Amino acid sequence: MSHHEQVISNSLAGKVFLNTEVKAERCYQCGKCSAGCPVVDQMDYPPSQLLRLLQTETPENDEKVLRSYTIWLCLNCEMCIGRCPMEVDIPPMMDFLRGESIRLKMVHPKARNIISFHRSFLNSIRYTGRLFEFGLIVDYIRRSFHLSQDVMLAPKMIIKGKLGFIPEMIKKVSDMKRIFSKTLKEGGQS
Repeated sequence: MSHHEQVISNSLAGKVFLNTEVKAERCYQCGKCSAGCPVVDQMDYPPSQLLRLLQTETPENDEKVLRSYTIWLCLNCEMCIGRCPMEVDIPPMMDFLRGESIRLKMVHPKARNIISFHRSFLNSIRYTGRLFEFGLIVDYIRRSFHLSQDVMLAPKMIIKGKLGFIPEMIKKVSDMKRIFSKTLKEGGQS
């Protein structure tokens, strides 16, 4: 390993490359990714600026990236890579950055509800093998403490048959639980 590779592997950009093969250094700041991003107006750093922060390879900017709200808002819609002349694949990079942000306990405060919803969604799949909307809602409310959010929608959804109280289960739920268990062991997250 050359000195340059050792330096990169210690930076967040180096870790991104080692885990996703996405090279932040390829970005030349044309801004096409940011111009096409459907949620850029909600982000604290547009995708091109986030890449620039990674390119500096400073601990201060690495921390800005991991504490950013941007990494939590990415929809993985792939509009950015579709527009990028250098084919910088931002979505897998964002996935990795979210994992690092959780691991290092640097999650942006506004992202807590996103994480709560994500965990509730995965729990629904883990325990039934498919999405159980009512269980998802109850688990999300329990995690996020949003007791009254969208509560008026529930009766309408129940009347229209869109929200059942009993989950539909796949035949081998134990297989689904085994997949989750194996994935969590390999990924080191819960």
